[in-house]
Amino acid sequence: MRLSHVDAQDHPTMVDVGDKRVTQRHAVARAVVQFPTALREQLTRDGELRTKKGPVLDTAIIAGVMAAKKTHELIPFCHQLPLENCKFEFDWPAETTLEIRCSVRATHKTGVEMEALTGASVAALAVYDMCKALSHEIEITDICLLAKSGGKVEFSRGPA
Repeated sequence: MRLSHVDAQDHPTMVDVGDKRVTQRHAVARAVVQFPTALREQLTRDGELRTKKGPVLDTAIIAGVMAAKKTHELIPFCHQLPLENCKFEFDWPAETTLEIRCSVRATHKTGVEMEALTGASVAALAVYDMCKALSHEIEITDICLLAKSGGKVEFSRGPA
């Protein structure tokens, strides 16, 4: 099996998507932010995560969408894609665990999994940045693709 971003001479190259079909592509990625127990209690006021910098999750959404839209500028050989949708969901599966999900959709010749992964990652980084003055023990873990559809290969890690 050959890597798609390597040519016959083993040099890096952009994948030619010119002959691919245009289809609706969708991807969902996840990043997890682990908070120290005392910090989670300190940050949560009226059910909203806030710091002196402002509303943490709203800021994370803005940062994540901006990053997803600029993925082609950050990751070599990613194609510039006209994103049709980029949404975020936040869940607290445990008292000190924040799960961030980024869902991205585009109608194009190539997938949007890198955009979803970039969006989830940068949203988690924004959460860290908003909270780091209170603790450097915050951890970002478990960045992964949960699902993708619309291309040659469908993928699902579980419920997305």
